[in-house]
Amino acid sequence: MIFPPFLRPGDTVGIVSPASWFAYDELAEGLHILRNIWKLNVVEGQSLHAMDGPFAGSDNLRRADLQRFFDDSTVRAVFAARGGYGCYRIADGLDLTALRIHPKWLVGFSDVTVLLSLLQRHDIVSLHGLMPRQFGDPDRAESLESVRQWLFGDFPAQYTVPTHALNRRGRATGPLIGGNLTMLINSLDTPTDVDFSGKILFIEDIDETLFSLDRMMRQLQRAGRLANLAGLVVGQFTDMRDNLSLPFGQDSFHIIAEIVSGYDFPVLFDFPAGHVTYNLALPIGHIVQLDVQYDSAKLHFRL
Repeated sequence: MIFPPFLRPGDTVGIVSPASWFAYDELAEGLHILRNIWKLNVVEGQSLHAMDGPFAGSDNLRRADLQRFFDDSTVRAVFAARGGYGCYRIADGLDLTALRIHPKWLVGFSDVTVLLSLLQRHDIVSLHGLMPRQFGDPDRAESLESVRQWLFGDFPAQYTVPTHALNRRGRATGPLIGGNLTMLINSLDTPTDVDFSGKILFIEDIDETLFSLDRMMRQLQRAGRLANLAGLVVGQFTDMRDNLSLPFGQDSFHIIAEIVSGYDFPVLFDFPAGHVTYNLALPIGHIVQLDVQYDSAKLHFRL
């Protein structure tokens, strides 16, 4: 895997909106942090000021915005300002030739998962983490700090999280893949699909039904994507909806636990990443060690 160089104060970074539209003034605090606290030179993409229905400009504009920063060797990182929906529509037209020659960080999560998977498929590490539209939220200060640590090379040796009753013990090492489960399912057998074999899979989601979650996990099972995993990290499944007339009878974690019960890889539940205020940054594509024991649960990192 290609690990992008760490940032230093004074470096140039780009910020784009590759998916949904939002009001530009919602980005004010994020731009302030990037420019005045992290001391970065921020170049703004045209998509930050564009709107085309629900999107931050047309597909062509958003793709060209992202491509320009991927191609510019002076840009050291690219931030997705927000997620929403739209990355899926532009991923296939992107050319990563220049990015492989001059690798840089791509930062985002949720809908941006499809772009993180695209980079992982081309052997480039990226960062699943908080996006600039959320930077100014004081409740997300720890999440923001985890992004800064990874980008500036001050990342922790490990994340230690509370144990969970559904955890399955074991140790495993492998490249970290994943992100938003819906986007991973929608990428199966497409150019943004990734190889699951020997990997540590991380999943999270928001605003899906429990029936949909069961269906998606069983699709991974039926497609053979769970059989050769090295390990599974289950993040936050936020605002999940039940069918009131026909309740499912299990919560998100129990649905997942039942489906992976036939495998022997370690499983860590309730990892603090996803559509929540405490959203720890994760290096997609980087080799990690998952260590789940009765009294501890850890993700170890090393260069």
